[in-house]
Amino acid sequence: MTNARPLQVADVADLPTYPISASDRLDSHYFLQWNLKRWRASEFRRKADPEVGWFGFQLFCIAQDETPIGTLPCDDFQLAYELRLPLERWQALINRELGPLHGWHRVRCDNGEIRWAHKVVTEVAEKALESSRLNAQKTETRKINKRLADLRSKVEAIGAAQLLKSPAFVDRFDAWLEEHHAGVQRREPLIRAALDQFMLEQS
Repeated sequence: MTNARPLQVADVADLPTYPISASDRLDSHYFLQWNLKRWRASEFRRKADPEVGWFGFQLFCIAQDETPIGTLPCDDFQLAYELRLPLERWQALINRELGPLHGWHRVRCDNGEIRWAHKVVTEVAEKALESSRLNAQKTETRKINKRLADLRSKVEAIGAAQLLKSPAFVDRFDAWLEEHHAGVQRREPLIRAALDQFMLEQS
């Protein structure tokens, strides 16, 4: 049972720090990576009655949209509201020997809040964040590669293909364009004029 009691100053100082920042976001977090075998073997699923198990699983899902990701507010009113339960019914549930907050513990977040966290839910959130970062990196890499390939084609199209013999030319010219013409569509007239200026500065 996880039965809340008022926190004292000493309690707050001893709380673990939550590993995910409140500034981390998962804007396209539509799917929950869930270890089904781990869930089926868990003490909570095996011992909780169906009502408690249902609301406990709902809390796992709700935590994915909270700030920080993977946490819950230490507020019975808010939790009852999220589960669409009367406060009295929620409090009766958490006062059972095995309640919906089984496995949750208080943590200190980097935004100063004290919130509930759960080891497994935290792991799921961390994996989702890592996957999001990797996808963002891959997307950015593809974007850069396409931009460089397009720039190479534009340089060839304006009759300056000899410049491409230098392995570093495209990267340097691209960086210069990003600095001086960021956000501007790279049409041939722009590339021609920009190349003249770039080569002048390099000489």
